[in-house]
Amino acid sequence: MARSNYIFTSESVSEGHPDKLCDRISDAVLDAFLTEEPEARVAAETFATTNRIVIGGEVGLSDKAKLSHHMGQIEQIARDCIKDIGYEQDKFHWKTVEVTNLLHEQSAHIAQGVDAGADKDEGAGDQGIMFGYATTETPELMPAPIQYSHAILRRLAEVRKDGSAPDLGPDAKSQLSLRYENGKPVEIMSIVLSTQHRSEDQDSAYIRGIVEPYIREVVPAEWLTANTEWWVNPTGTFVIGGPDGDAGLTGRKIIVDTYGGAAPHGGGAFSGKDPTKVDRSAAYAARYLAKNIVAAGMAERCSLQLSYAIGVSKPLSIYVDTYGTGQLAEEAIERAVAQSMDLTPRGIREHLGLNKPIYQRTAAYGHFGRAPEADGGFSWEKTDLVEALKKAV
Repeated sequence: MARSNYIFTSESVSEGHPDKLCDRISDAVLDAFLTEEPEARVAAETFATTNRIVIGGEVGLSDKAKLSHHMGQIEQIARDCIKDIGYEQDKFHWKTVEVTNLLHEQSAHIAQGVDAGADKDEGAGDQGIMFGYATTETPELMPAPIQYSHAILRRLAEVRKDGSAPDLGPDAKSQLSLRYENGKPVEIMSIVLSTQHRSEDQDSAYIRGIVEPYIREVVPAEWLTANTEWWVNPTGTFVIGGPDGDAGLTGRKIIVDTYGGAAPHGGGAFSGKDPTKVDRSAAYAARYLAKNIVAAGMAERCSLQLSYAIGVSKPLSIYVDTYGTGQLAEEAIERAVAQSMDLTPRGIREHLGLNKPIYQRTAAYGHFGRAPEADGGFSWEKTDLVEALKKAV
């Protein structure tokens, strides 16, 4: 039986964290190629360190001349991302950082497994397992610790960029420990925030004075009690930040990107990958399905697993776990899922409209728990499959 009384912790990192900066650049590269060709193939990886950005991976466009042209734009894409995030440090500045582009054409052997042909549908871009999760803990049907950890950093980024909090820097981390009673979050036991700042003269108390009002804006007031411990910049000084302080790499924050450890993860990262890669598209589909299952009232919590083989179109398995909160058998929900959505790579892309330049915005503050956008961004957060699932069961 699942525990009902416990403390659970999740963390988030800001858009200026070295790993998130790399995710941002990789997704910006992806968006650039999808803008040129909606079915472009992209697997872009970024590495960042002091005064250095290295971008590698593979790209496929049907028009080789356009591929060559866009390769020349990669450096400016990286600089634009760094500028927007806000890095103008002596050893990491958007104007002076050295950018190396090592992207190359997609492997023909990978392409042959993915491409549709006369005798087969488009296949998955890789083997693997992908998970989706939803819970009634928050209005967004996300686990509360990760949802509010993201909200804190997103708010601090807003006030940093609009000039309300000029002493804050781009690099930051947050962490919330929530106490649960009867399976519901009721109290924040600790808040940890480490944020880059402008001067060594600014101590922890000074930084707390800046950030605390904004934190209180975004977390439920009733969860902040006399028991809540505040740990703001516990090391005291955090002036050297970003890739100058610590190297960054695409795909190293997969738990931050998803459910904060509250649900299983298949292991595949998202950023820099086009939607033929089921690491990304099937994880989005799994979240979409889990969220619609919970929104339909079929369960209070739901985890859903999909599995694929490279070059094979249909998922090999669908597994649902409702943690004892289901209103009907998991097997019935699994059958309803299979009837309600085409889970081939092409079916997912068409259902969720994934062949669009909508990915750069996902690179920080979570891929899930966001509001669907008019241009198709975060389409996997819609709850428009509820009636189809109900009908299928």
